[in-house]
Amino acid sequence: MANHSEPWSPSSWQSKPIKQDVTYDDEAHVERVLQKVAHLPPLVTPAEIMKLREQLKEVALGNSFLLQGGDCAELFEYCSQDPIESKLKVLLQMSLVLTWGARTSVVRMARMAGQYAKPRSKLTEMYEGREILSFRGDNVNGFDPNDRKPDPERLLGAYFHSASTLNYVRAILSSGFADLHRPSSWNLDHVRSSPLRQEYQTIVDRLLESLDFMRTIGADSPQGIPSSLNTVDIFMSHEGLLLEYEQSLTRHLPSPTDPKGERKWYNTGAHFLWIGDRTRQPDGAHVEYMRGIENPIGVKVGPTTKPEDLPELLNRIDPKKEIGKITLITRYGAGNVEKYLPAHIEAVKESGHVVVWREGSTVGSTDTTLCGYHHGRLNLLSGVKFMDVHVFYRSKNSKSCLILV
Repeated sequence: MANHSEPWSPSSWQSKPIKQDVTYDDEAHVERVLQKVAHLPPLVTPAEIMKLREQLKEVALGNSFLLQGGDCAELFEYCSQDPIESKLKVLLQMSLVLTWGARTSVVRMARMAGQYAKPRSKLTEMYEGREILSFRGDNVNGFDPNDRKPDPERLLGAYFHSASTLNYVRAILSSGFADLHRPSSWNLDHVRSSPLRQEYQTIVDRLLESLDFMRTIGADSPQGIPSSLNTVDIFMSHEGLLLEYEQSLTRHLPSPTDPKGERKWYNTGAHFLWIGDRTRQPDGAHVEYMRGIENPIGVKVGPTTKPEDLPELLNRIDPKKEIGKITLITRYGAGNVEKYLPAHIEAVKESGHVVVWREGSTVGSTDTTLCGYHHGRLNLLSGVKFMDVHVFYRSKNSKSCLILV
């Protein structure tokens, strides 16, 4: 069993066994790149990270939804105006439907600005009769079969593509892109079904009627418009797979929640990081790294996760049992939820941790929860193919219900 009191540093993970590591030919080159990344400014701030922590606490308590969407594997070429705007539009559309239909707040989290690495079950693959290295993501190697050699410079490319993406997201959000007075500008050209488009338009029309009424009675005047009508929070997330890169973005900064400004460790490359199914060993390098940072942490669990192993994993990452600090990203397959989820819920409940439950992407689509609650409007944008969309929901009768979208 892991010793939860052992000292931690951003590099202590290096003393632990590691999975999904990348081997480079020139370690000196890697070190030069990592030193450069460590010298560059943070991409996100402790205040933003702690703001997400507070919002996820409300999700864990059943007072809010968590909506997360984005690419399974982000490519550098997606760092462009149209792809960024398209993904944000879908997140805004989905969150509008959820807020309107469920009358609850929504935490919006994008798999963007850093989701450039992917785990692989095999390090090599066969191509035209020869064995080549597997594609590990744009921050490791290229998709072209002739560009599979890991290149340290791609780590620097990951930083700058993340920075550019974040810069544009912040710019358009502050310029009215998410203004609720203009929801019709989030077009539905990507949705093939006319009935679905019409259903969304009906929601938009009713929203605009409500805003018009507020304006009539003076509650929506230019002097008193709530900021929540003009913009929204969209947080960035990615899998923390390449620990050398994550370490270089880990900074010792004053805590925005501490009256004396005590310094704590933050990963400033994303608001939210998660540990994959292949790297969640309690005594492994990835868990060791994640346990020391203030960011909220996701952990993928699935059919291979034994219920009796969950308490040790949770205690290792979050010994203080802070509400909403950990999000369990369950991925069972559409037909296996009832087989595995109840035992996992019971194990977590008995451990004393209060986590966010978030169902990962599945094959197919459904909008019926484990406990029978049905919410037909959640299927509105299920025809979107270029991104995964995941939703957590707590029904009125249970704290353990999930909606799979």
